[in-house]
Amino acid sequence: MSGEKDLGIILKNLNPILNEGRYVYCSLNNIDNIPFSKILFLFKENEGITVILKKEDADQLNLDYSYVAAWITFKIHSSLEAVGMTAAFSKILGEANISCNVVAAYYHDHVFIDEKDAECAMKTLKRI
Repeated sequence: MSGEKDLGIILKNLNPILNEGRYVYCSLNNIDNIPFSKILFLFKENEGITVILKKEDADQLNLDYSYVAAWITFKIHSSLEAVGMTAAFSKILGEANISCNVVAAYYHDHVFIDEKDAECAMKTLKRI
């Protein structure tokens, strides 16, 4: 299943869901001591390995972080080839002065926003 490509259909059916919990980004040199089951997202960069995980897991593992986020998932299965989706919702969030950090996975797009902006972001996204 390749997902929806039509931007109009995608935006009408974003169906943003606010996931429970608080989430953090950590930059590590290796992940040997991090149980894979605790990692939500992982990306290897030249400077280190970025992992996103629940704040309580990071605290339990004594990991450093500086940003505590809320996590919104768009329930629409958008195609990785869809054009304009990220631009559309990030523009709307930007107009509401809400920064967003986007992770596109195979089935869904995910947005991490400052935890203090969660309620406003959900209201803003539901107006699309």
